[in-house]
Amino acid sequence: MQPYTKNWTQVTEFVMMGFAGIHEAHLLFFILFLTMYLFTLVENLAIILVVGLDHRLRRPMYFFLTHLSCLEIWYTSVTVPKMLAGFIGVDGGKNISYAGCLSQLFIFTFLGATECFLLAAMAYDRYVAICMPLHYGALVSWGTCIRLAAACWLVGFLTPILPIYLMSQLTFCGPNVIDHFFCDASPLLALSCSDVTWKETVDFLVSLAVLLASSMVIAVSYGNIVWTLLHIRSAAERWKAFSTCAAHLTVVSLFYGTLFFMYVRTKVTSSINFNKVVSVFYSIVTPMLNPLIYSLRNKEVKGALGRVFSLNFWKGQ
Repeated sequence: MQPYTKNWTQVTEFVMMGFAGIHEAHLLFFILFLTMYLFTLVENLAIILVVGLDHRLRRPMYFFLTHLSCLEIWYTSVTVPKMLAGFIGVDGGKNISYAGCLSQLFIFTFLGATECFLLAAMAYDRYVAICMPLHYGALVSWGTCIRLAAACWLVGFLTPILPIYLMSQLTFCGPNVIDHFFCDASPLLALSCSDVTWKETVDFLVSLAVLLASSMVIAVSYGNIVWTLLHIRSAAERWKAFSTCAAHLTVVSLFYGTLFFMYVRTKVTSSINFNKVVSVFYSIVTPMLNPLIYSLRNKEVKGALGRVFSLNFWKGQ
């Protein structure tokens, strides 16, 4: 928190430092992050296209996967283009208005929370498929899937409303340099001239509520899945059942590991540079890896990718 004096005026614009200290390698980093961003867009669009075109994948698990792919595209697009503009020195590339900064933080938090709930919904889908296969059609109907997906997006949208409202009530009177590549809560709080204790507490509680609620659903689902698998006598059948949720479990581990580290904290004084590295991992690297994980560890997706991108498929359309 910055000390407040009457001579200071309210900040109307912020400057994002990004990755300071890499001036000699800024072009290399620009190419690296641009490649990762384009790769993320292509991969997730491919998943959406494949699920939409291949009738074999029109099942609840892949319905949720298309929602996840749409979310990953928006998730990276909220931060990466602005970061890339800063790397190449586009006029105003590092500047962002006060309203723009809060909007970016709102959308980023909204999408992050929605992803938590979508991963929980996907865990529930796997639980019913493995533990109650005879009731799968009744418990995970298309109507249920649509309601679950809508609930994930709605609760995700509601999640940042109070934190962003409290952020808007803080005074920012200078300096206006954000030591990050996007408007994250922690570096913003470090610039505030107001007492941020209450804001930090609310951020902590909201983050904890989202992570615990969604992770509890995932933990209970996978606890029941493991219990069911242990009672399957055939090793081949056991592995076949586990393979249907291996990709989802890998994605969950990557995403939740970094989120628990980053956001279930109350202090803004931790290493900013280390936080940037972790932020890159969950906001850029993970969205790029998720489609690869789902395609490489899922025979149905691999097969559908081969069919959709073959010449025979398009000739038959």
